[in-house]
Amino acid sequence: MNNKNKTVVRSMDILNLFIENTELTFQEIIDLSGIPKSSVYRMLRSLEEMEFLEKGSDSKYRLGLLFLKFGQLVLGRIDLRKVAYPFMHELHNDVKEAINLIVKDGDEAIYIEKIDTKQKVRLYTSIGRKSPLYAGACSRAILSFLPDSEVETYLESINPKSFANGTITEKDKIYETIKQARIDGYTISHSELENHTAAIAAPIFNHNGEVIAGISIAGIEANYQDENIEIYAKKVKKVAEDISMQLGYSK
Repeated sequence: MNNKNKTVVRSMDILNLFIENTELTFQEIIDLSGIPKSSVYRMLRSLEEMEFLEKGSDSKYRLGLLFLKFGQLVLGRIDLRKVAYPFMHELHNDVKEAINLIVKDGDEAIYIEKIDTKQKVRLYTSIGRKSPLYAGACSRAILSFLPDSEVETYLESINPKSFANGTITEKDKIYETIKQARIDGYTISHSELENHTAAIAAPIFNHNGEVIAGISIAGIEANYQDENIEIYAKKVKKVAEDISMQLGYSK
């Protein structure tokens, strides 16, 4: 283990002490961690600077506000899954296709829930898997409804790469799909993340009218043609709207 990795592991050891202790003195941290005094001092300084820890006027250390921010993010995702799951389950029983739920994670989207028990063919998607915001209907459902400034900044920063036969890698074409999605209220993809698969997705909004997630119907590409596109689009838009309303969104 190199020195940098060792420092990270030891820093986590210190942070883990606060799972069972709301506040600790410098000496208590040394005694409980078994880490040399000089190393504890350096790591505490770094953890303070990064707002992982804060030192009170009583010289005791406590978890910093950064953990509150992280906690709110995690709680928001948990609440979203809890709210969305019944709607996803009903949609899955209706269309018998895979239903995916994703949230934005930096410049990527991460799948946080999936229901595919009636889907005979397993797809690319799985809980915890990530994809870039430009690739795939579900990811692009989030990208398409971000503020213009965020969309422009994102498109300027990326160097799109291909994942399957249908991945859109030309930035002008990505932008065209975004403009179309804003008109239609949904996104569609064909063989973008995995060959011979397709998806139709819609955005989910919070009480502030901000896009926070995307939900998609996904399956074998042959099923996403002609009148089925309109049928699936209508259904996924309705479910996305219902979930959004449960989260406090109003048009």
